[in-house]
Amino acid sequence: MTSEWAWTGRVDGTDPEHLRWHQVVTAYRPGGDPGACVFVGFASDEGVRRNQGRQGAADGPDALRRALSPMALPAPLRAFDAGTITVTDRRLEEGQRRLGTTLSALLDADAFPVVFGGGHEVAYGSYLGLANSTLTAPRGVAPSTAPSRSKPTVGILNLDAHFDLRCDRLPSSGTPFRQILEADDTVRYAVIGISQPSNTAALFDTAHRLGVRYLLDDDCDPARVTTFVDEFLAGLDLLHLTIDLDVLPAAIAPGVSAPAAYGVAPAVIQSVCDRVTASGKLVTADVAELNPVFDIDHRTARTAARLVHRLVTRHENRCGTAVRK
Repeated sequence: MTSEWAWTGRVDGTDPEHLRWHQVVTAYRPGGDPGACVFVGFASDEGVRRNQGRQGAADGPDALRRALSPMALPAPLRAFDAGTITVTDRRLEEGQRRLGTTLSALLDADAFPVVFGGGHEVAYGSYLGLANSTLTAPRGVAPSTAPSRSKPTVGILNLDAHFDLRCDRLPSSGTPFRQILEADDTVRYAVIGISQPSNTAALFDTAHRLGVRYLLDDDCDPARVTTFVDEFLAGLDLLHLTIDLDVLPAAIAPGVSAPAAYGVAPAVIQSVCDRVTASGKLVTADVAELNPVFDIDHRTARTAARLVHRLVTRHENRCGTAVRK
């Protein structure tokens, strides 16, 4: 794992009321504070390249770190950075496996991993991490020997304009959830923000065949989204939240692989983050498709950072891991 330290910014003071993210994030070392957030980067363009999208998302992790760094904290907290896994020489599958191994170790250490992508192929690596962690096995039983009937129910909630259920010869940013559902038929998958013009009839057919729940971007009014999220959460024990930034309108998120002509309002996306955090079922999250090459005025990075800020500070408050001085 490699990455230059991107957590820098203005310092107004070191007392609790002055703190910003860059002042509290430190390098992760195993054995750290249980329950604390740990950021992991996944620098990958390979999935986007294979999916014929515009490349540049490999630079997303550090762009997101830089956007989050100067944001002011409502209260002191503990947060760590475990570095960045970089996909090189088009070896996407190896990178996803390394991400999975890293996340499994973090989850087993009772951390709250938040992954900065990278293309949406990051979601498959995050799934591998959760699927191979002790969280998915009965207490005291190794995942490889746990009877499937005793496993907790795992759900993936994707905020995205696309299903990402493509059937391609090679895994890509367009295939992760089909890969997951075909590998593990116990996983439940739901998507908020689907753009009908961006998904073929064949993809809708695939979604119906695989039992995918979804909400079209046209239908994402606050009340309907709240009902959708609550009904999905009700049947789950553990939740993996994955946010593809192309779910947002292009004017707000121009720096993505495939900008949305319509999109879902940021306030609605933020409300989903609040809802899943309050449920107590959220165990990991990832943010995908930040492409700094096309990010006018850093709009996308700043919006993504605001969502991460919201997720983590609310998670910290709920779990009681915020530092009070």
